[in-house]
Amino acid sequence: MDTTTLDDLKAWVGRSETLHDTLHPTPAAALTATLDHAPQAWAPGTPLPPLWHWLYFLPQHRASEIGPDGHAQRGGFLPPVPLPRRMWAGSQFSFHAPLRIGEAVTRRSTIAEVTPKQGRSGALVFVKVRHEVSVQGAASPALTEFHDIVYREARRPGDVEPPPQAAPSGAPWQRSLRPDDVLLFRYSALTFNGHRIHYDRRYVTEVEGYPGLIVHGPLIATLLLDLLRRELPQAEVASFQFRALRPTFDGAEMRVNGAREGDTVRLWAQDHAGWLTMDATATLKSAGR
Repeated sequence: MDTTTLDDLKAWVGRSETLHDTLHPTPAAALTATLDHAPQAWAPGTPLPPLWHWLYFLPQHRASEIGPDGHAQRGGFLPPVPLPRRMWAGSQFSFHAPLRIGEAVTRRSTIAEVTPKQGRSGALVFVKVRHEVSVQGAASPALTEFHDIVYREARRPGDVEPPPQAAPSGAPWQRSLRPDDVLLFRYSALTFNGHRIHYDRRYVTEVEGYPGLIVHGPLIATLLLDLLRRELPQAEVASFQFRALRPTFDGAEMRVNGAREGDTVRLWAQDHAGWLTMDATATLKSAGR
């Protein structure tokens, strides 16, 4: 990318959009089933678990606006980065107040940063988006989220990937599961995510060069906090952050892990080979002690 292109992309910083939604119970009930929890009544006023706000404010691009990878064509709210591969690199959250079923909510999103870098496999562009989710009538946001997106060049023969990192062993909390194409399809449907790397095996292997379907980064992050929820059902999360380090592919066993030290919980995911795929930290509110 030349200097002119980078300057054009940086001009997107400060651009914002505002979306409105209502926290209906059906998406929460559907994710409950997808994560294999027992059914529960999602009555008005029931608090959403952390990260379940991703079930709302869904993208609603017209079919004619979808690009070849299943995402919306470049431009619009997000800058038109001229690199073909797009991945969710990580996020940081502050949970100020609960979001509850039945509430009318607003999400204001702002492009916070556009940062070019040079990686092992070529040019990279990182885009950081700030989301503020507010309940109608509230004076301050219930949730602040920073979302890190990375754009990469097309995979080339001989590209050198970053060396893998072994996951920590001996976690007090562990849960193993085998993500399959049904799980990935259901999560894609729940989040209205058309990215073909999660459900189109021919596309992901022949066009993007991966060995299988890629498990959604947000799904893995949700599974990490779901593990915390299973182990500490009464705990409230004050903040959470995660970094995606390595893709996880369908068909092989993966594991989510956790270890608590006071009000801090380290959470991580690993693949079937024992490599660290996601590293995360949650901070509990004092009431969760």
